[in-house]
Amino acid sequence: MQDTPELSSSELTTAAQDQTPPEAADAAETMPSLEALLKKAELDAQEHHDAWLRAKAEADNVRKRAQAEVTHAHKFAVESFASEMLAVKDSLEAALAAESVTAYSLKSGVELTLKQLKAVFDRFNLTEIDPAGEKFDPHYHQAITMVETDAEPNSVVQVMQKGYRLHERVIRPALVTVAKAKSR
Repeated sequence: MQDTPELSSSELTTAAQDQTPPEAADAAETMPSLEALLKKAELDAQEHHDAWLRAKAEADNVRKRAQAEVTHAHKFAVESFASEMLAVKDSLEAALAAESVTAYSLKSGVELTLKQLKAVFDRFNLTEIDPAGEKFDPHYHQAITMVETDAEPNSVVQVMQKGYRLHERVIRPALVTVAKAKSR
C-alpha cells in the first residue's frame, strides 16, 4: 500500500474545483446572475403595468364614447318624428291664416290635417287604443267609472279618451266606462 498524503479541507476544495468538468464551468458562466434576473423581471413588470394602464385608459375612452352616444341618441331620438309633425303644424297654421273660411272648408281642412296626423302616427308605429265593446283590460284601459247596463259585465261601454301604444308599449291607456251586472 502506498501512503497517500493527507490534504487539508481548503486543498480539497481547490482540488475539487480543478476537477470540475468544462461543461459545468461553461454553464456557470452563461447562467445569468440573480441581479440580471431581477432587473429583467422588473422591466417585464413595468411593461405589463404600462400595457395595463393603456388598456384601462382605452376602456375608459370606449365607455365615455358610448355614454356620449347614448346621451346623443336620447337627445335626438324624436328628431324624425318632430320633423314629420312640422307638416301637420303647418297645415293647422294655414287653416287659421285663411281669409275666407266657410264651415265646409274648415271641416275639410281639419279632416285633411287629421289624415296627415294619422299617417305620421302610422309611420312611427303609434297606434290608437279604441276599446269600445271590448272586454276591459287593465293593461290597456283605465276605468273611470262602472255603470249598470245590459252589456256583458267587465266590458267597455264608453270610451272617454282613446289610448295610444308606441310599438307594443302603452304610452296612454284609454279612459273608459266599464259595464257591471245589474243588481237584482
